[in-house]
Amino acid sequence: MRSPGWLAAAGATAAALLRAVVFCGLALLVVPLVCAQDAAALLARHGALRLQLESNPFQRPLYLESSQRAGTLQGDIYARFEQPFAVLGPALQGREHWCDILILHPNVKSCRPAAGDRLRLDIGRNFEQPLADAHLFEFRYQVVKATPDYLHLALNAERGPLGTSGYRMALEVVALDAQRSFLHMSYAYSYGLAARLAMRGYLATAGRNRVGFTMVGRQANGQPIHVGGMRAVVERNTMRYYLAIEAFLGVLSTPPAQRQERRLELWHASARRYPQQLQEPARAAYLKMKRREIQRQQAPEQEVR
Repeated sequence: MRSPGWLAAAGATAAALLRAVVFCGLALLVVPLVCAQDAAALLARHGALRLQLESNPFQRPLYLESSQRAGTLQGDIYARFEQPFAVLGPALQGREHWCDILILHPNVKSCRPAAGDRLRLDIGRNFEQPLADAHLFEFRYQVVKATPDYLHLALNAERGPLGTSGYRMALEVVALDAQRSFLHMSYAYSYGLAARLAMRGYLATAGRNRVGFTMVGRQANGQPIHVGGMRAVVERNTMRYYLAIEAFLGVLSTPPAQRQERRLELWHASARRYPQQLQEPARAAYLKMKRREIQRQQAPEQEVR
């Protein structure tokens, strides 16, 4: 959950706009996500994307798409993993595992399991800050479907800032064969008037030259032109969350005591592959910030609030 940028302004009005911009960059799906919802449908999607997975600007089996319509933005990533479903399926289940994933995002300041099936997330800016300065979200963690070869998870929150509601993230994984898996992650949000105005201000100033990953044309010299505007915002955030999932899964064979540090290093190294899109904190600053946030996250909650 990443802020798309910060408006260089002061005063109460600017502060309200900043909060709206945070929301636009961090919100998780206000409309139903399009998921296969069974193994056969996701396998069919893998077949339909075979060419895109084999040849793409990412130079690995990964495909990203986005859409904008009627006040709603959505990003989807499809990726093939050289890891068996028998490993990935169990690893992706459990609220504690999802806190290990979500905390990798620069704007996630804290993640804690709460009563029942809830996750409490504090979302803020991409530098160190007190939790009192972040937005508190409460998500419902749900295993929608789990079979020996297919998993569908969802994270939902009823309310958010500026009167928003209905946030959601969805994840599907299916077994391709005994050694490979196929993953689909969806991320989206809807935005009202206040958030729209804040985003308009951001896109006219700090976010004016920020781009996404989808190529929409070429310059006269042949260089690619990437999508801009609000689709670029959702594409960047979709990628940040995907990289968190990828980093988490990439260290499963690492000794447990070393996994946390290795996940942080992998996330930042992966984000640095895309400097045009993902302008993240420097490596030393990111690692320092995340080590402190994870330490704070592991302390009793009453000691940090």
